[in-house]
Amino acid sequence: MTLKKRIENTGRGYRILNEYCPGLIRSKVLTSIADTTAPFITIWFSARIINEISGDRNITRLSIYVILTITIGFILSMIKNAMEKKASEKESRMWIFFQKVFSDKQMDMDFVDLENPEIHKKKQKAEENLFMFGNGLAQLVWDTTGLVNVFIGIAASVALTVSFFTSKSGNAVMDSYLWIAFLAVLVILSGIITSKLKSKEQKIFEKWTDSNVWFNRAFMFYGHELYADTSRAKDVRIYRQDRIADREMCKLQENNEKDNGYLKTMSSCQSRLTSLRGICACICYCLVVAKAGLGAFAVGSIVQYVGALIKLIKSFGNLSDVISENKIYTEHLDNLYEYLDLPNRKNEGHVHIDKDMLKEECEIEFKNVSFKYPGTKTYVLKNINTKFKTGKKQAFVGANGAGKTTFIKLLCRLYDPTEGEILLNGRNIRDYDYKEYLKVFSFVFQDFKLLAFPLGENIAADTEPDEEKVLDSVNKASLFERVKNMPEGIYTYLYKEVSEKGVQISGGEAQKIALARALYKDSPIIVLDEPTAALDPKAEEEVFKNFSTITEDKTAIYISHRLSSCRFCDEITVFDKGEIVQKGDHGSLLKDTFGKYAELWNAQAKYYQNA
Repeated sequence: MTLKKRIENTGRGYRILNEYCPGLIRSKVLTSIADTTAPFITIWFSARIINEISGDRNITRLSIYVILTITIGFILSMIKNAMEKKASEKESRMWIFFQKVFSDKQMDMDFVDLENPEIHKKKQKAEENLFMFGNGLAQLVWDTTGLVNVFIGIAASVALTVSFFTSKSGNAVMDSYLWIAFLAVLVILSGIITSKLKSKEQKIFEKWTDSNVWFNRAFMFYGHELYADTSRAKDVRIYRQDRIADREMCKLQENNEKDNGYLKTMSSCQSRLTSLRGICACICYCLVVAKAGLGAFAVGSIVQYVGALIKLIKSFGNLSDVISENKIYTEHLDNLYEYLDLPNRKNEGHVHIDKDMLKEECEIEFKNVSFKYPGTKTYVLKNINTKFKTGKKQAFVGANGAGKTTFIKLLCRLYDPTEGEILLNGRNIRDYDYKEYLKVFSFVFQDFKLLAFPLGENIAADTEPDEEKVLDSVNKASLFERVKNMPEGIYTYLYKEVSEKGVQISGGEAQKIALARALYKDSPIIVLDEPTAALDPKAEEEVFKNFSTITEDKTAIYISHRLSSCRFCDEITVFDKGEIVQKGDHGSLLKDTFGKYAELWNAQAKYYQNA
């Protein structure tokens, strides 16, 4: 990667951090300035104090030096402590903010891309770099301290050592400016060797991380999720799947032993670095003492020059660390940016749409619509041509895989047709403002999800739910009595992940809450995908009985395998193998005894008739 590209990646990383973790980098920088400056202040004043004690012993000057040393040190310490506390608080929360980087991107992406395996791999790779090993944004945060330390360290060390070379001892050899070149070579050589050792260490680290990506995934599944996930618990116990997990855990142990070899090699590199810096420190110490012995400067200055030269060597070594690590995390940032820069290919539209318009009679038309999922060759829907008016109750029926749910996903623009177009009042739905168009629909998907938030927030999808409206929606969804008996009513948390006082709810109750959520949104079109699948027959009958009240003047689209529940609908559309094969009401469709609807109806009815 070129230097220009590395600078661009680093700059963009800081912009992301400033957006999602405001104040974190500023706190880190101020902490580092205070922390790095303090030792140099102490070194300089200590040299002055020792020189004064070994020389004139002027009490006034000594007092000033001591007071300044203590005062400046105290001020820097206070700044450091305050900024360090602030930085620690922000850093403790940065992982949450990093996750929001991904969640924001997912909300911005076209829905079809969320199901694309290649895009999922890019996301997974970026997440593993960041959350498993801290490479990328986290390393940028941590290396900010090192970067500030390096530049302040080099600048302050050079400032404190200039007088070492200008001081004269009377000895031509010791006063030669060749020592400047010697120390420069020593410092640079130390930096180069440090860089080489860090590069070797990094290659080993990359092998270790590659191995540990698999290790972490496998361990989380076989060592934790397989046993902790209650949805798997029954199968694990009945089929003794723990024996398979034990076999895999043995493989993980073998992998761990291999990793220990990597870790020992990395530790060896660190030991060599420490030895190298120790040798450089000895050379500097001998040189300073020799020149002091010849009378070039007072004994107290030994403290200043030795301390400054050692820090100069260390700072150049750290500079090599910073440069090497910058090369690494900017490459990892490339993985993150590759994911974040994925374009949103959905046509956002620009035409304003008024929800009230759909409360009047409008027409929705599928015109020569065909669809196949990205990366597949098989059409799920083929040449669909159909129209339906808003304000009516529609039912879509058919066997599994007939195309019913895909039809709805196209209608609400989770997908766009592969071929053909969908029209609302004669205009392609792609022309309408996408966010406004989504407000037209309320959904109860078959695989709906509720969150561990208060009940009211789940229903309102808002932090400030309208209590009266929530209760009205709950009542229409036949859940009022259950909510009334909850400890804190609509403010009761669902589940226990967030609150210990959270309540567990049954599948049927969850389905009613999902229905209440759809009703609360009060969209002109409500889509119900198997909305009673988890309900017992009595609860299902209650929902059907109140269906007209529930949907009021809305357009209701009902997807179901239970054909008995479609009798209350104005129109039934029958799907088969990706095509619409029949349309009509319940009675007229049954009269076509050789039709698909009658076939499905009789297949279900015979079990009740035989009973």
